[in-house]
Amino acid sequence: MKQNSRCVAPLILASLALPAAAQTGDTAQRLDTIVTTATPSAAPLSDIPMSVSVIDSGDLSLADAYVSAEDVTDLLTGVEAAVANGTQVAFQIRGVGAVDHQALTPTAAAVYSDGVYLATNVQTGLMLYDLDRIEVLKGPQGTLYGRNASGGAINFITARPDNDQRRYVRLGYGNLNRMDLDGAYGDSFDSGFSYRLAGRYLSRDAALDNVAGPEAAGGERDEFGVRLGLNWDSVADGSLLLRTHYEEGNGVNAAPRNDTLDLDDHEIAVGSDGIQDTDNEFYGISAEYARDIGRWALTSLTAFEGYNQEYGFDFDGAVALFGNPNFNANLAYLRDFRQYSQEIRLHTDWDGGSTMIGVSGSVENFSQTYTIWCGELDADTLLGTCPYVGAASRAGPTPVSDTAAMTLVTDIRQDRSTLAAFTHNEFDLSDSLTATLGARITREEIEGQGSGRHIFEDGTIGYNNVGGLGLAAGSNEIEETYLSGHAALSYAMEHGTAYASVSNSYKSGGFNGEVQNNVTHFADEGLFDAETVTAYEIGYKGKTDRLTYAVAAFAQDYSDPQARIFVNFVLPDGSSITSNSLSNLDKAISYGMEADFNWQSTEQFALQGALTLLETEIDQESDIGGNADTFDGNPLPFAPDVSATFGGQYEFAATDTIDGRISIHAKYRGDYYLDPEGLKSRMQEGFTTLQAEASFTLRDTGVTLTAWGRNLTDEDYAVSGYGFIGYDTFRSDPRTYGLRIGYEF
Repeated sequence: MKQNSRCVAPLILASLALPAAAQTGDTAQRLDTIVTTATPSAAPLSDIPMSVSVIDSGDLSLADAYVSAEDVTDLLTGVEAAVANGTQVAFQIRGVGAVDHQALTPTAAAVYSDGVYLATNVQTGLMLYDLDRIEVLKGPQGTLYGRNASGGAINFITARPDNDQRRYVRLGYGNLNRMDLDGAYGDSFDSGFSYRLAGRYLSRDAALDNVAGPEAAGGERDEFGVRLGLNWDSVADGSLLLRTHYEEGNGVNAAPRNDTLDLDDHEIAVGSDGIQDTDNEFYGISAEYARDIGRWALTSLTAFEGYNQEYGFDFDGAVALFGNPNFNANLAYLRDFRQYSQEIRLHTDWDGGSTMIGVSGSVENFSQTYTIWCGELDADTLLGTCPYVGAASRAGPTPVSDTAAMTLVTDIRQDRSTLAAFTHNEFDLSDSLTATLGARITREEIEGQGSGRHIFEDGTIGYNNVGGLGLAAGSNEIEETYLSGHAALSYAMEHGTAYASVSNSYKSGGFNGEVQNNVTHFADEGLFDAETVTAYEIGYKGKTDRLTYAVAAFAQDYSDPQARIFVNFVLPDGSSITSNSLSNLDKAISYGMEADFNWQSTEQFALQGALTLLETEIDQESDIGGNADTFDGNPLPFAPDVSATFGGQYEFAATDTIDGRISIHAKYRGDYYLDPEGLKSRMQEGFTTLQAEASFTLRDTGVTLTAWGRNLTDEDYAVSGYGFIGYDTFRSDPRTYGLRIGYEF
């Protein structure tokens, strides 16, 4: 059993910040009314003493063309997304966040849907539809709601059933034979009851060009989602909002590209043996109850989330590397996940300040079977048509069969329970000066068990035993208790707000969900520890009638950062492949500056821009992965030194009966590395993406015709990578565009 206990005391330090947000407004007055629910009481964005970005309705029109949650990073600076295995999304905020393709650990940037925490990176690639806004909190979080997070938090907030809800239906078609259908309908009644039903269907042919095999390997999409909200304004002396959702993802997962191949942009080259149909189901239900109890406002959020997942892809990213058909690998995941959570918050305003106290708890159950084989798979015997190159070494010094080891099968089950108490308090020290103090104590218990097996050609099954250290079967427990906090001073001036803050939080340790080599996998030395981040910020938020702007400086001390470590795995013939696991580096630092503006030039024309300058560096002294020099001094992955956005909207009368709107948005990302080894061959060079849309609305009819485009610069860039034989990367979508017709009623 591994036990950890850590206390990091919050300090008050000078820091002034405003989100590097992509905010827009329909009129000049819109700039003064953007509010966020990132604090216990909804407040104007310009008054909040923390770094919060809000993507509101103005920019969310661009999101109508998005296919998954990672696409929103095109609207943000200092925020990136590593998309592992084609669909598993881990957000990096200011360089903090492991680039991890296993699904049983939480992400450094906590992701929420309508306030409900999504515990795995399988869920964080959620389908986007019927959104109201997106809120992004930069820096360590944990004193406001939900779970602790070392990097930040992203909350996707959907449209709420109420008295003034938007109803619409839209149909679209685009290149790659893309079909889109979405809509929402709801109503309210004098009794105080309202409802809203929303849904989306998306299908698309392969985005990448497979030049060596079936087209489907380029990644086909066939998915839909539906969400129902029921709201009672008056029930049991309070209000009750029930939400339930179901999403299904089918199609085919895109294969990666192997770096030993000479391919053009947006090309891959794999055979047919690794192509597998995807069968993913996501579902959940939540109940949010609110009422007043004397001077206190009570909020209770009860939720269940779950998914079943079955998918896989060509792991080696080629047909026959170096002309050897046995250098072939395909993998498949079978996953099942359940999450139950409860959160209760009490909030009150009092003369000179406000107080929020809360408790939260959750129980999670995760199970996974991971299979890797060579060639075509026999579903009954789990044998491929050739031996997987990494199987023989797993058999250990005394194989249980004289035949060839063919296939690896890894099972893991993890149960996690968390319990936390937290508080957030504001104190008015004067008419202009406000102090904010928050704290959180969290207890986590994680139980893991599993086994790693290999299947021989004659059907015999043995447990992995690399190095003869013991059979790969076992279990362990992790118990962690952490105290974290947040402190800030904010000073209101005539035309803006300055604040100073320090905050810290952590991301829990855990078990590796990949191939289990021997008995050490579940031993204490085979686990990875929690990471912690302490962040300091200074900055200023200003506003005039037509302009909001911000500048900020930040520094983050990153202790025990979790990272995907690649090591050589020696084969029986003396050659090697690359194996990997999640481990801890010693420490790192992340610091930089941010600035943004939102200028409503006229009631018809608005411009927005943001800039993040970021420096990150790993400080590694211990001999992890075989050589400390491999990591020491390298930048953190997915942490470009420059990211910048610029965009605008223009509304006009095209004719006496037609209103027009043009929106354009660009983002530049500087060079970034795909993993912490800092190799130039694993660096993505800087690039610029451009998205735009033009819409025309027939007045008095509710009909709108929209032309849209994404990645109009047609950039081909890596969204994640891993080592095996050579280095494989998952690739971005090429240029996409289409037409959409909508009707609002």
